[in-house]
Amino acid sequence: MKAPFAVLLTGLVGLWSSFATAEPAQGSFVAAQTCEAFQSIRKRTNPDDAKVRPGQRYEVVEVNKRDYDWLRVRIPDSPTPLRWVAASCGSVEGLAFNTGDTERSEAGGDVCRQPDQHDGYVLAATWQPGFCEHVPFKGRKPECDALASGELQARHLTLHGLWPNRQSCGKNYGHCDGPALRLSESTLEHVRPWMPSFQFGTSFGRYQWDKHGVCQTQMDDDAYFRRAADLVRQLDATRAGQYLVENIGGAISRQAFYQRVTEEFGSARAGNNILLICAKGNYLQEIRVSLPRELKPADSLVGVMDGQFAPRRPDDRNACRGDRILIEAAGS
Repeated sequence: MKAPFAVLLTGLVGLWSSFATAEPAQGSFVAAQTCEAFQSIRKRTNPDDAKVRPGQRYEVVEVNKRDYDWLRVRIPDSPTPLRWVAASCGSVEGLAFNTGDTERSEAGGDVCRQPDQHDGYVLAATWQPGFCEHVPFKGRKPECDALASGELQARHLTLHGLWPNRQSCGKNYGHCDGPALRLSESTLEHVRPWMPSFQFGTSFGRYQWDKHGVCQTQMDDDAYFRRAADLVRQLDATRAGQYLVENIGGAISRQAFYQRVTEEFGSARAGNNILLICAKGNYLQEIRVSLPRELKPADSLVGVMDGQFAPRRPDDRNACRGDRILIEAAGS
């Protein structure tokens, strides 16, 4: 009986070793072909015939070992979304391993300060009257002084920033090494209507570039700010954005806002990508939109998002509370 037991024990140890070396990871997997997505590597179980599709990007949550040949990815809309896919089925971008105190990339170093390690973007669009009324800017925001005096009008959403985002870094992805801001005059003219601070200098724009913009290298500073301004314009033009404009000086229904999002994007899940930020619970200050890593060229935000909807987000302490949200007017 010793020999069969030894064989069994060896098999169990080998099986345990294959899972003991698995470790959490973060990154993106881009499928190059159609491949099965298994619940179990060993058993090859796939009860709902889930597959990854060519050209689709999937979030990586785990690898089977450091020199991985299998990745555990998240399959949207599957009842059991975490699935194992063969690494040979596609390519991996921005993979990083969590080593405890800090997240480290394959190349070494804190991944939260390395460019092009983002898994998406956050577009932050300000409702300027609500921001200026409730943030103690103490004379450091000339656009707020101009708003109060009537010199500046605000009847649409404006640009706070376009932030490359890495989910595992929380709010700490930023301050990567990169070039200094040098915007052309034509870019400044393009951005000014959508970023009022640019009418009084570029210090805030430089801050946004140094903290966020340099963490992506797909766009130079001119292209980055132009794209950010265009995205705010597209958000403002949505049914939900125009619902705000129609109710300046009054209030909107939070439920009605998200209903307009659902109608425009064709899915209730689209609301997961859009977060309303309020002061004192119900004074609108900002809208934050989760966007995919690949910002596809499109004439509308619907095309930019292209059905890539986020999972339900956890509660945010700055999110608007209740159904009634106040849309303040400039100088009110």
